[in-house]
Amino acid sequence: MNLKSLIRDVPNFPKEGILFRDMSPLLQNPEALDFVSKNLVKNVDLAKIDYFAGIESRGFILAAHMAATHKKGFLPIRKAGKLPPPTQRVSYALEYGSAEIELPLGKGNVMIVDDVLATGGTLKAAIDVSHAAGYNVEAVAVLVNLTFLNQMKFKNAEVMSLVQY
Repeated sequence: MNLKSLIRDVPNFPKEGILFRDMSPLLQNPEALDFVSKNLVKNVDLAKIDYFAGIESRGFILAAHMAATHKKGFLPIRKAGKLPPPTQRVSYALEYGSAEIELPLGKGNVMIVDDVLATGGTLKAAIDVSHAAGYNVEAVAVLVNLTFLNQMKFKNAEVMSLVQY
């Protein structure tokens, strides 16, 4: 399936000089969404996964669909202050500032899912907050990997993605 044809380029959004990859057309295509949910886990032993953890906000959509498809739970990795306690919080640097994310405390094995991997800061923070909150990170995957911005690895392998730029 040609997923790139379902990802729209939006120049100068959210600010001048940024090329935003809009996955809205992909989400409107049920066959494409099903393809993503099934293929982002191709090399993952699903018997070892208890939860799909989605990074706010577009990662929520993919992880929740994957959780339903594969009969697993869903965990939200949210911006700080959006979840009721008890949570674990981690701060991290962004290209244009800093942010904090949090996750409910718990235990089990997770697969972290997000829409886009750019420089890797958010994904690294999601891995860190998952460990700090009590979870074991078994796998990570993103729909789109902007490989020209990162060489991020997880468990000595490239981060699983279905589209690369």
